[in-house]
Amino acid sequence: MGDAYDVVCIGRVGVDIYPTQIGLHLEDVTSFGKFLGGSATNVAVAAARYGRRSAIITKTGDDPFGRFVRSKIGELRVDTAFVGTDPWLPTPVTFCEIFPPDDFPLYFYRYPQAPDLRIEVTDLPLQEIADAGVYWATLTGLSADPSRQAHLAAWRVRAKRPLTILDLDYRPMFWKSESEATRHAEVALAHCTVAIGNREECRVAVGEVEPERAARALLERGVELAIVKQGPKGVLAMTADERVEVPPVWVEVVNGLGAGDSFGGAVCHGLLNDWPLEKVLRFANGAGALVASRLECSTAMPTEQEVWDLIGSAAS
Repeated sequence: MGDAYDVVCIGRVGVDIYPTQIGLHLEDVTSFGKFLGGSATNVAVAAARYGRRSAIITKTGDDPFGRFVRSKIGELRVDTAFVGTDPWLPTPVTFCEIFPPDDFPLYFYRYPQAPDLRIEVTDLPLQEIADAGVYWATLTGLSADPSRQAHLAAWRVRAKRPLTILDLDYRPMFWKSESEATRHAEVALAHCTVAIGNREECRVAVGEVEPERAARALLERGVELAIVKQGPKGVLAMTADERVEVPPVWVEVVNGLGAGDSFGGAVCHGLLNDWPLEKVLRFANGAGALVASRLECSTAMPTEQEVWDLIGSAAS
């Protein structure tokens, strides 16, 4: 266990092509920045920024963007040992529009299928998954085979070890129907000990949008810790015998798209530190706020000191 990873994530990777001009529709934008992206990959990067030994299980295309992704993952101190290459499918790209404070339309180019949904059971580092301090997966990973079967195999070897986390991460364009996503969320929750999602994601997963009812519904489905993100209303977390709610950290929002992944990486760090739940949530809120105040996602992930500095200045 001495060589075990602190955090192992599985799921999306790609290239974010984000406009450097704020407040314009894509047809009017003339300049863009190119960044490492993908929700699970961003979480792995966020954990690495706190000094955690972190790895991502994913796949890219055999193309220049795939080479960029692999290089950038390593540069950001995430282990690339489990980053595979699909010989046929292109590396996904994602465009967005930026209309602060709360309108950031996303356009995913993952056709005909993203390589990260082609992860096979035979691609999995099963011992590393079993031994990791945190194993992080997303609901999106169940949206297609063979990724779905790989996720189930990983959870079986994980055997509901503590800090087996499910990010409810619902993107309707990845699913045939909302009811299909709900059905697979039910299966996934039975394998996990922590669930994290916003109110809309909770509605899809458990049919509840009110935060406390959503958290209770998640607990009823077998997790030990339910975290419901409420945006400008803060965050609520519940266990069988604890309820904690903390307010948001206010910043001037530039791009809110990476905030949830930053929040997730911070939750991983706090739980691994065995912090009290209230401290975990305050820290995660601060981490999410910092990334929301920046343009990009992965390379915007903060250090621990940056987070505490923001929280301290917000409280003063």
